Amino acid sequence: MLEAEAGRCDLQPWLQVIGHGPGLLVLDGLVAADTRITNRTTTELLGSGDLLQPLSRHVDDMIERVASWRALRACRFALLDAEFAERVRHWPQIGHALLRRTERRAEDLGVLRAISSQPRLEVRLVLFLWHLAARWGRVEPGGIHLMLPLTHRLLGQLVAAERPSISHALGRLADAGLVSGAAGDWHLQGNLDAHLESLIGDAARLTPARRPRRSTNGRIA
Repeated sequence: MLEAEAGRCDLQPWLQVIGHGPGLLVLDGLVAADTRITNRTTTELLGSGDLLQPLSRHVDDMIERVASWRALRACRFALLDAEFAERVRHWPQIGHALLRRTERRAEDLGVLRAISSQPRLEVRLVLFLWHLAARWGRVEPGGIHLMLPLTHRLLGQLVAAERPSISHALGRLADAGLVSGAAGDWHLQGNLDAHLESLIGDAARLTPARRPRRSTNGRIA
């Protein structure tokens, strides 16, 4: 059992002793796992039940990446090393459960990639916040209460945007009555379908009408 206070935490020494074990299992807390390539950083949120493995290095890797971790809340981890794997090998259901944790994390990363591909930032933010709400949100009258320490800078790293753009987009979402609050106290009003309908409708109204194109012979195309 390992513990980390809120703030920067170096998980690399713990990951190095895992060997052929399953990994580092998050028991409690919230971790921001950062991956930096050149001058850009992307972030993944990890919580209770998520499994971290040591970074793999392939001989054909040509892009250097730097991993770091921040405990957004005080965390507890279980170190599942090679000795643990040997002790539980008679219970394959344990290994299957841990494998499913790894698969769930991979599936979440796929969802985040799809969200980040949305061209409009407000849509990306709404989809991402509702994605988090499914796991960490609490139902309240009129919507969902999301108590996560998500600063504007951190949100930018999570949805591939700059911090000033995040601030402006959140302001527009607040003016529209869709998302309110601040880091640690977010409120999603209504439901996701209503949010998307409102945003897509606004985009349609803001799109200029296509003007008739006049061909070379004078006819309108």
